[in-house]
Amino acid sequence: MKSFRFFFLLAAFLFVLPQLKSQETADTSLVRIETTDGNEYIGTILSQNSETIQFKTQNLGTINIRKSIVLSIQPIKKTEMRGQEVWFENAYANTRYFFGNSGYGLPAGEGYYQNTWILFNQASIGITDNISLSAGMMPLFLFNFGGDGITETPVWISPKLSIPVKKDKVNLGISASYFTLIGEEIGGIGLLSGVSTFGSPDKNVTVGLGWGYATDGGIADRPTVSLSILRRGKPKWAFVSENYFFAARGEALFVLSGGARYIGKKLAIDFGGFTAIASEGQDGFFVLPWLSISVPFQVGKKQAKAN
Repeated sequence: MKSFRFFFLLAAFLFVLPQLKSQETADTSLVRIETTDGNEYIGTILSQNSETIQFKTQNLGTINIRKSIVLSIQPIKKTEMRGQEVWFENAYANTRYFFGNSGYGLPAGEGYYQNTWILFNQASIGITDNISLSAGMMPLFLFNFGGDGITETPVWISPKLSIPVKKDKVNLGISASYFTLIGEEIGGIGLLSGVSTFGSPDKNVTVGLGWGYATDGGIADRPTVSLSILRRGKPKWAFVSENYFFAARGEALFVLSGGARYIGKKLAIDFGGFTAIASEGQDGFFVLPWLSISVPFQVGKKQAKAN
């Protein structure tokens, strides 16, 4: 079981990696101005009157912006600055890896819709700052051409509790997932899991344990072990890896993945691949590609408006 030892040695090594700190703090006068024509400017307000804002931008110098086209004015947080670069906070991109949870949660009223390979659809929303809820479905009934296709519809729901032990350093997450098929008279299955996330929202490692269960068959006697990594090296790019270890009936299976995440303010795109390695050997090698798009949304929150 050399692979098993390597898995945990890797986890131990990553836990002790020092967290990189920002080189500089943000100027408290820095703000972000969004306009109705889709533009966004970052800089400092020099002066303003009832009609215009004189604005010193980071890249364009000093410009005048008509207040009639200003959609919102928001201060830049210190946590969004890395040197002279602005790294937007994206809660929807920090709470999970490809599909597995991190210990971070969605703030109240913030959510995202995730679509993977068209068929996998899931929406998540922060109920409170520590409790979130995800629900999803695979609309296989769309392939019921002529009444001879698939009519069953997989659906699932997953509440999650996030516990910040030490802000931006240690976060715990507890979740319970339930899956069933609409259109079939069968019981459901699910997963009870707990994760520990070490590191900041931009650079972290998560280890987790999960127990599968069936509503009519009890709980698995051995847990699934997970190790996931997220490292954001650029304002809009992050490396993502999500890995699992399964053991049953004297055999072990490793599911490994790696890829990248593009982080935009209004869109996140994950792409990568998964592969499986069995302890008893296997025939051939395959990579299952992954492509996922997430779109954030807000419920009950309003942006700051120009005066």
